[in-house]
Amino acid sequence: MARKYSKGASKKVEGAMRKRKRGTLKSGRSGKKVKSRKQAIAIGLSEARREGKKVPKKKKKSRKKRRSKKKKS
Repeated sequence: MARKYSKGASKKVEGAMRKRKRGTLKSGRSGKKVKSRKQAIAIGLSEARREGKKVPKKKKKSRKKRRSKKKKS
């Protein structure tokens, strides 16, 4: 069976995890330190995607319709 993620993608995630442990991994827009393990993995995978490594596509979230509540007068 073929690999879902390339070795290069694994290296990116590995690097992101190390940076998180050292406390030097920062999130994109805000630049805040990343503490979450899941977020570190997501950052590593997105970097790998940007470089064109073999990584499955992101799952698209389904939008739920918001119902506006009617005001009682």
